[in-house]
Amino acid sequence: MKLPSLFRRTPFRLTLLFLALFAAVSSVLLAYIYVATATEARRRADAEVRTELTDLTSLYNARGQDALNSALVERTLREGPYLYRLASAQGKTITGNIGASPITNFHGQTTWQSFTLTDTDKSGQVVQRGARGVETPLADGSRLFVGVDLGDAEAHIKRVSMSLWGAGAVVLLLGLAGGLVISHNVERSMAEVNRVVGAVQDGDMSARAQVRGAGDELDELAIGMNTMLDKLEQSMASIRHAGDAIAHDLRSPLTRMRARLEVAMLDAEDGRADPKTALGIALGEADELLKTFNTVLSISRLQAAGEAPDPKVFDAGDLAADMAELYEPAADDKGLEFQAEVQRGLLVKGNREFMAQALANLIDNAMKYTPSGGAVMLRARRRSSGEVEFSVTDTGPGVPEEDRERVVQRFVRLENSRTQSGSGLGLSLVQAVAEAHGGRLQLDEGPGVVDNSGPGLRVALVFPAAS
Repeated sequence: MKLPSLFRRTPFRLTLLFLALFAAVSSVLLAYIYVATATEARRRADAEVRTELTDLTSLYNARGQDALNSALVERTLREGPYLYRLASAQGKTITGNIGASPITNFHGQTTWQSFTLTDTDKSGQVVQRGARGVETPLADGSRLFVGVDLGDAEAHIKRVSMSLWGAGAVVLLLGLAGGLVISHNVERSMAEVNRVVGAVQDGDMSARAQVRGAGDELDELAIGMNTMLDKLEQSMASIRHAGDAIAHDLRSPLTRMRARLEVAMLDAEDGRADPKTALGIALGEADELLKTFNTVLSISRLQAAGEAPDPKVFDAGDLAADMAELYEPAADDKGLEFQAEVQRGLLVKGNREFMAQALANLIDNAMKYTPSGGAVMLRARRRSSGEVEFSVTDTGPGVPEEDRERVVQRFVRLENSRTQSGSGLGLSLVQAVAEAHGGRLQLDEGPGVVDNSGPGLRVALVFPAAS
């Protein structure tokens, strides 16, 4: 049989576990209190009996049996808790308020014993109470028994025990009621979370958990879930945008490749053109497509790993010098002034190939969007903070400030760059390389407008220095 949902909830089960532990500890504590109280009552009874026995035996030793007998008669008439019996050497009762000695194994030596005293209460009902006593021989062979009725002490212990058990029962009931209330509240809060999960499973990515403002772990769970859903929604939106961008950016080269192949096929059938030329152009278009997909795979690899693969310590100044030597001839061919300011001894730890690819992307972008007659500056230096910075500054059209955060996203291309070849992945790869190395990418305005060209763009790639 399946239990109701409330009894299957973790808070209610924890409450039952706590109550079970409380009951076990309380039982042990009550047993200890009972034993300790009973032991203390017995100790006090023994002390009282011993004192009474000492007084009576002293009286007997000083004045004889008649004085002892008179004292017992007097004390018996007081109706106190004490029990007395003076018996002859033959065991016959001489004086006392009990008819027979409860000591059944007396062998002529002082003997202590606990026993049950049978009596009648005021209503005439027979009751049994605990008692404690001692019997000792006297000089003339007679025997003296002194005991004490423990009925009042036992009644007190019983009242204390019942009070403690009653208090424990109340605590258990209150704890159970509290557990039910807490479980109900938790179930209600978790129902809100389950509602959000169900809505997201059904495709509603806008569903969010309600934050009550209590600042407890349920609020922390709601905040964490909402943050996760925000990132998930952003990721899905990015995937949708990436798919649209891929379709948009790959449609043109695929269309061109198909058209050229179709024209080449027609020309080859008519004998007007060389099919190899058309195939060469188609291969070039295919290479661009493969380059786009390879860049996407590189970005995914870095983001999935969360860190650069095979990191090693190397001199960032040497890398910048190599890149300057590589790109300076290409800049001359395009009519650009290319300069490099490189410091040496800039040690960084990372993957040199990925850093080189990122720096190459920055220089490629600068040369692509800087018109003929412009300038490109490559710098590698150490910041005052100790970080190592690569920066590429150009005199091209630049990137508006409101677009600088968006332009590093995948497949984002500004309108003024649609006439240039590319996939919109260059800065995305640079951003991924920076994050994988614990660095950052910064975009700022360049040197400004000069001869109707500018304001330019300064892109800085900042990495922590190797320790």
